[in-house]
Amino acid sequence: MIFYPNAKINIGLNVVEKRPDGYHNLETIFYPFPLTDALEVVKYKESNTPYSFTNTGITVDAKATDNICIKALQLIKERYSVAPIQIHLHKMIPFGSGLGGGSADGAFMLKLINREFNLNIADSELEEMAAKLGADCPVFINNVPAYATGIGEILEPVSLDLSGYHLAIVKPDIHVSTPEAFRGIKPKASVQNLKELIQQPVEEWKHHIKNDFEQSVFAQYPEIGNLKTKLYDSGAVYASMSGSGSSVFGLFKSAPKIVFDKSHFVWSKEL
Repeated sequence: MIFYPNAKINIGLNVVEKRPDGYHNLETIFYPFPLTDALEVVKYKESNTPYSFTNTGITVDAKATDNICIKALQLIKERYSVAPIQIHLHKMIPFGSGLGGGSADGAFMLKLINREFNLNIADSELEEMAAKLGADCPVFINNVPAYATGIGEILEPVSLDLSGYHLAIVKPDIHVSTPEAFRGIKPKASVQNLKELIQQPVEEWKHHIKNDFEQSVFAQYPEIGNLKTKLYDSGAVYASMSGSGSSVFGLFKSAPKIVFDKSHFVWSKEL
């Protein structure tokens, strides 16, 4: 069985407050889009090992204890009986991009095992397990646009349809450390709720919807800020960094004509 874990962008990202546990409460809109990995699970006919893992595309060099697909498998095995499996991941969503590719792989692994073994696990339980894998993981269980609060795990579906817009993603060859990005943030309460702001015309978003990470990240990595400027100069009606970077995205009314050098990952498609 093969599933296709997809990426997400963050439309707005407000860091609201620092929590006593050291994490931060956020406010953001997760919007899934169809840049995908491919994740396959096949049951072993006979095996003395509980799983095997192979990888093509972008190399996953994490050891098994850090591999989110294996972590997802182990979470399910703590509660349910799962026979030995072969796992293959063809990785296309770049790491360190703020697009949630690793989180999607973990969440889709939970869904895939649930389906392959007819475990009939409710979405609410899958979301609870996904939250143990990472704050961005639960949104990929239902995989619909969602308003997220808490550390990103408290989700409320929202009515947001960007069909007809062209989405362009650009990722430079830069890795932004998430802990480092948070250190550059001064948390503050939101003035206006993102659920209300996204109801405005997309052309108005650039005046009201911000990503709090941009100020400190752009200061440290001016190239990322320059990408956002280039997307606007190319006709984007809205552009923003996704998550804590380093990807920047633009929404266009028609197919954009933008050129970046080969060191950049570039993806563009009509939604």
